[in-house]
Amino acid sequence: MNQYDETERTFAALPPAPGRGFALTWWGRAWLKALEDAALDTAQVKTGRRLARAGAVGAVSVRPGRITAVVQGRDDTAHRADVLLDELSPAQWDRFLEMAVERAGHVAALLDREMPPHLVEDAATAGVGLLPGMGDLEPTCDCGAWDHCGHTAALCYQVARLLDEDPFVLLLMRGRGERALLADLQHRTATPAQESPEEHSEPEGVDAVEAYAAGDILPALPAPPGLPAEPGLPPTLDTEAPPVPGVEPAALEFLAARTAVTAHRLLSEALRAGVAVEELTVSQDAVRLAAGAPEPPLAERLADGSGRGPDALAAAVRAWQYGGVAGLSVLEEEWAVQGEALARARAALQAAWDDGERPALRAEGNRWTVEGTPGQLRLGRDGRWWPYRNEGGRWVPVGGGDQDPATALAATEDAPASGPVAFPSPPGAARQDGSSPRGRS
Repeated sequence: MNQYDETERTFAALPPAPGRGFALTWWGRAWLKALEDAALDTAQVKTGRRLARAGAVGAVSVRPGRITAVVQGRDDTAHRADVLLDELSPAQWDRFLEMAVERAGHVAALLDREMPPHLVEDAATAGVGLLPGMGDLEPTCDCGAWDHCGHTAALCYQVARLLDEDPFVLLLMRGRGERALLADLQHRTATPAQESPEEHSEPEGVDAVEAYAAGDILPALPAPPGLPAEPGLPPTLDTEAPPVPGVEPAALEFLAARTAVTAHRLLSEALRAGVAVEELTVSQDAVRLAAGAPEPPLAERLADGSGRGPDALAAAVRAWQYGGVAGLSVLEEEWAVQGEALARARAALQAAWDDGERPALRAEGNRWTVEGTPGQLRLGRDGRWWPYRNEGGRWVPVGGGDQDPATALAATEDAPASGPVAFPSPPGAARQDGSSPRGRS
């Protein structure tokens, strides 16, 4: 990094990265998914990926609402590429900061250069979208392309590498620099809101007895209250009363807290017209709960209740943290790739590597194992490729899904080896407290 201030950060050009992944963190992959899902010309996306791998992207400037770089095209012509992303409104920043203050683990994770999944989920529930969705990355390039061209795609791939290292880059794009953000958080933490005199005034409204005696009550009901800004906190079970036999207070507190978060999310989705609420099976929901990093006794109960052993549940949690329901399905489902799906898979494998660089792959169903290595690619039903590695005799996920099989396969080499799979936090994925290591691209 060459420059750092409150409104702009400039990152020096990164060296070429042949055969390596651009995003090994889940949030970096979410950034690339927004690009790949929205681009109308997939050939331009592949061109951009090749340019970024070749080191054709110059210094990257990151400002609120915009990223910029000069990119050398395949014909060695330099083009200025910009990608725009909407800034958060003052009201959205206020909701985000209030949420972060009340959850110290979120701030600690950001300071450790991690983006915990719960931070993004809680922010989304509060109406604050941190990660871009499909169509949120607006390209502009002096080459004249009206959609994503190879130059803007290359810039996005390069920024994914920067996001891997520092999620504050995303927050700056959304409109707030790191020092200003931390100063605001510190101020809110040091000066809690003071109670106003109005809070102790007489309650508003009419006494119920007087209203009934009047006899002219309007039949119309008041408007329902709006969505709370965040889930409520369940009451503590830390009392002096002796515990009830067969009831674990820690288990009840954990389930109550997760139920409050889920209820808040479901209410938020129900109030938004046209949003489908995904229903989980009992087995899937057990994995979701286990991903909340409960105490070991609770994890053992979840393993038994879901019909999995501890090792199988640990692998399932790892898959869930990388891809939710889709990641879990790739772990536990093997299916025959046929017809159009097989043709698309073969075309993707053929285009992913240059001549002579493609590894030797052995296909079994939707699983392609790299001969002579512990690496494996699994094709999901959504067309994404998921990296797996043989650790201790068990195939375990080591990254999220990617449209490019070469990028996915690179995760099997870049993620740190961990030996037998351990519960509950996988290497390379953000733990719930944001403290786990992650792979570097």
